[in-house]
Amino acid sequence: MSSVSSPRAELAVEAIGLVKSYGDTEALRGVDIDVRRGTVLGLLGPNGAGKTTAVRIFATLLPADAGTARVAGFDVVHEPDEVRRRIGLTGQYAAVDEHLTGAENLTMIGRLNGLAKADASLRADQLLDRFGLTEAGQRPCRTYSGGMRRRLDLAASLVAQPEVLFLDEPTTGLDPASRQALWTVIREIVADGTTVLLTTQYLEEADELADEILVIDRGLAIARGTSRELKDQIGGERIEFTVRDHAQIAEAERLVTPFATGDLTVDRDRGYVSFPVDVQNDHLAVTVRALDDAGIRLDDLSLRRASLDDVFLALTGRTAEGAAGQMKEIA
Repeated sequence: MSSVSSPRAELAVEAIGLVKSYGDTEALRGVDIDVRRGTVLGLLGPNGAGKTTAVRIFATLLPADAGTARVAGFDVVHEPDEVRRRIGLTGQYAAVDEHLTGAENLTMIGRLNGLAKADASLRADQLLDRFGLTEAGQRPCRTYSGGMRRRLDLAASLVAQPEVLFLDEPTTGLDPASRQALWTVIREIVADGTTVLLTTQYLEEADELADEILVIDRGLAIARGTSRELKDQIGGERIEFTVRDHAQIAEAERLVTPFATGDLTVDRDRGYVSFPVDVQNDHLAVTVRALDDAGIRLDDLSLRRASLDDVFLALTGRTAEGAAGQMKEIA
């Protein structure tokens, strides 16, 4: 007789109604989060949205005030040791011993995880090779670049071959080349079957790595879907333009509103207007004619695919970059 897995059995990470406050500040306000086995869920939001708090709860480092959470099938409160045996965690800053070599760092972690000395050394060599650190493996970590430290930190989280890996803003502070290199490694980890919960405030990172994206803002989950699904919610294509005379912005907004398939985004200080359109119709030409007939001159005009930043702006009323600048980081 064949058995059918329950939907819950397919989840590597599951949280229902997570609540956490720091004094008067509500970091999480009843958030539901779940990650299917063998996939990447991108937890997207600005600093202070509650992403790191959620990860710390999942990793048994922080108790929730309310709600439940399970990782790899185990309750984080009642079965914390079982959870810890099955997870890896990489935080926002590399947590390696600067005085030890890369090989010594990984071997030490292997020993702490119960590996025999020879097995820990072998595992260290395997990971140094996988992360392109073999030549640097015998050097003290204080000589490593930021990108090398982040790769070593990620390697350290994989020593025990975890079922679930929590990556909390893993590319913070890295240059573009180092970020790309780390993305490649993360894709390889997922291809091997590891489940990943990735927190990030980088829209491009979520777009590149996540099978699904959960947008979180001020402690609340406000949208979920694939990157394409989220973009399609606000229109697959967008027309955007900048009015030369900002005094004409209201008239421009009135003229193009009939062409929009969703809400307009208007920045009156910049004279900027953006709106979603039906890709089946030639609204770009119609927009140009309407504005030109009204004597409204433009500094620029374009038709482009909606981005995750458009999604975030539509959902929160501000860009992810602006939100990050406005909100204080919550641990």
